[in-house]
Amino acid sequence: MTGLALTRAPPAPRPLRFLLTAPLWGVVAGVLLAASPDTLAGGRWSPTAVALVHLFTLGVLGNAMLGSLLQFLPVAAGIAPSAARLAPVAHVALNLGLPVFVAALFFNHALLLPASLLLAASLLLVIVPPLPALLRAGAQRLLRAGIGGALLALLATIALGLLAALVLGGHAALPLDQVVDAHATLGAGGWMLGLLAAVGSVTVPMFQGTSPVPPRAFAAWLVLALGLPIAGGLARLAGAPVLYAALSLALPAMAFAAALLWLQWRAPHRRNRTLVRFWCVGSIALALAGIAACASAAGAPAITTALAGMLALGIGVPLLVTGMLLEITAFITWIALRGQCPRGVRIPAVGRLVTDGEKHGVLCVHLAAAGLLLVALAWPPLGRIAGIALAVAYAGSALCQWRCLQRARAFARQHGEPQ
Repeated sequence: MTGLALTRAPPAPRPLRFLLTAPLWGVVAGVLLAASPDTLAGGRWSPTAVALVHLFTLGVLGNAMLGSLLQFLPVAAGIAPSAARLAPVAHVALNLGLPVFVAALFFNHALLLPASLLLAASLLLVIVPPLPALLRAGAQRLLRAGIGGALLALLATIALGLLAALVLGGHAALPLDQVVDAHATLGAGGWMLGLLAAVGSVTVPMFQGTSPVPPRAFAAWLVLALGLPIAGGLARLAGAPVLYAALSLALPAMAFAAALLWLQWRAPHRRNRTLVRFWCVGSIALALAGIAACASAAGAPAITTALAGMLALGIGVPLLVTGMLLEITAFITWIALRGQCPRGVRIPAVGRLVTDGEKHGVLCVHLAAAGLLLVALAWPPLGRIAGIALAVAYAGSALCQWRCLQRARAFARQHGEPQ
């Protein structure tokens, strides 16, 4: 297991501003779905469907993954903070550009390009500074390669997103479906799944008590997780059938899910059972999404496309990220509390800052919302209730984070500041 250099931890506000914002966008997504319950039956190209996808990928997952990255790089990967002062600017740009992007989808496509440029700038401010250090030779080569490859995939995703905005704005004449499919393939496969696997190679053994990931298996995974989405995205961009892009996403997703479930099943030191359940259900959803994506590309009914997207971006990855979000929030708060209290004061354990009961409650409401979302695909009138449940689930996540911070502040006030 990779050791953690807690003395290199960044100031708590730097990652927390992203982590605390993430569930708020889940609430917004739930409210939007409740206001437009027929979205789930309206196809992938409706403005509401596109808005929901980006509220999840940029708002929920984007904030959570960028915040985690800001914490993980110095503590676990040994990457010194670079351009740290730009993190607040990136946070503001991301969370200002997203509502402008959503508004442009509904009211004025001319705003799509400016909003996309603002979103691109926000991501670049976070991912470009650490890239040189990640790509240099050094210790933890596989971990650095995994994170660096995921960031490069995000760069390509950003470029394709800008290209899609140019096409929608009438500034470029390209097949929109091919550009969007390539954009989604690199974003969901190379960036999201690639980063989850790289970070998970450290955090899964640490927080869930599994065996370490064998280096050869992890190296093979990197080739699969980064190579296939790149190949599939380029093939789709060149006009290949959508089946190639679907397979390039489905195979890594199913491999990731199978590997994680195997590690959990064979864990020698089982701990943190609620987090294990978050990741177990999320992995099963990802595997089912891969199957549905392949079925859809092979000619199954159109609803399987929506099912694949819902299982992956609405349920699977969010469950993985939400489980870790609560852990990382508590962990960052615990590190900050150590610096706020004098020597000799016994700091509350991470498990007391966010209790297992609270995490279990959050998991239950997320699972209830997930079930309603799946049922609403088959019976659209249930979409309004599913949207409300989704908003409640993410509000529960935000409340759990808030309680963690309140407990830490109360403890710091009671025990005074270090001399």
